[in-house]
Amino acid sequence: MAIALDNVLIAMRNQKDREKLGKTIQRFRKSIGISQEQLAEKLHISRTHVGHVEQGRKSPSFELLGKVARTLKVKLKDLMP
Repeated sequence: MAIALDNVLIAMRNQKDREKLGKTIQRFRKSIGISQEQLAEKLHISRTHVGHVEQGRKSPSFELLGKVARTLKVKLKDLMP
């Protein structure tokens, strides 16, 4: 878990890694056939926030990343850039 947390903290500081993380989340989301709106509803956040995370414009919290991983049924490490 410590390695994943280190990767998350690095991803939050680095624009390229935030963009990679966002694209990975988007790819997994699309692979299970849910929209940004549906993901946002499951995570109890706005669709705009999901969009900003997928675009790399916002850094998700570690807690939110955990929720994303559980919702998309992937391991947290699978989301890391």
